[in-house]
Amino acid sequence: MGITEKLVNFVKLLHGQRQLIWTMARREVASDYIGSFLGSIWTFVRPLVMIGVFWFVFSVGFKAKPMNDVPFVVWLTAGIAPWFVFADIINGSTTSIVNNANLIKKTLFQSQILPVVKIVSCLMTHTVFLFILIGLILLQRMAFSLYFLQFFYYLAGLCVFALGIAWMVSALHVFLRDVGQLIGVILQVGFWMTPIFWDINLMSPRIQFILKLNPIYYIIQGYRDSFISFVPFWHHPLYTLYFWGVSVAILVTGALVFQKLKPQFADVL
Repeated sequence: MGITEKLVNFVKLLHGQRQLIWTMARREVASDYIGSFLGSIWTFVRPLVMIGVFWFVFSVGFKAKPMNDVPFVVWLTAGIAPWFVFADIINGSTTSIVNNANLIKKTLFQSQILPVVKIVSCLMTHTVFLFILIGLILLQRMAFSLYFLQFFYYLAGLCVFALGIAWMVSALHVFLRDVGQLIGVILQVGFWMTPIFWDINLMSPRIQFILKLNPIYYIIQGYRDSFISFVPFWHHPLYTLYFWGVSVAILVTGALVFQKLKPQFADVL
C-alpha cells in the first residue's frame, strides 16, 4: 500500500471516528478542571497569568522595548500562543498510549487517533490564547486586518508537524519510558532557543540561518506576520517549501514508526 493510499485511508478513519475524537477531546479538557470551584474559567485565568508574568519580567524588569513600534506584550503573545499549543500537543501525546492502556487492549480501538484527540483538545485551549491576543490588539488600538485569517494556514502546518512527532514519541514511549523525560528537556531547551522573547535579527546571519532550521520558528513568525506585520505566507517561498518538506517527512516517519510498533502495544502494556 502506497503512502498516498495510506493517507487517504487515515483521512477516512478520522472522518469515521470524528464523533469519538470530539467526545474524547472534550472529556480530556473537562477532566483538567474536575472538582475545581472555577471550573473552565481556569482556561482563561492560566494563560492570562502566564502572559502577565512574562510581560512583567521582560517589559518591566528587563525594560524590553517595543518591537518595530509593536507593543511588546502583543509581540510576545503572538509568539507564545503557537509555542504553547505545540508543546502541549507533544507533552500530552507522549503519554497518550500508556495512559489509555485499557483502550489499547481492545482490538477494535484505533490507537492512532489518540494523538489526534490530543491535538483537538489542545486546539480548544488554544482558542483562549487567540482571544487574548486579539483582545490585546484591540486594547492597543492596533490595525485589524483580514490577514488575521492567515493564522489558520500556520495552525494547519503546526498540526501536521506536531502529529508526526506525536505519533513517533507516543509509540516509542511505550517501550522506552525515558522518552517522556527526554521530550520535556528538549521542549524546555527549544522554548528558550526559539525567538519567542527576543528578536532573531539581533543575531548574526549565520546564527539566524541555523535558528531558522527549526520548523517552529516558521510557525511563530507566521503568527506574527498574520496578526502584526500582515505579511502573506507566499512572501518567503523557499522557506515555506523547506517547512512543508520537513513537516511531511516528519509526518511520514512518525506514521511509519507508529505503524511498526503498534502491533506490540498490547503485549508491552
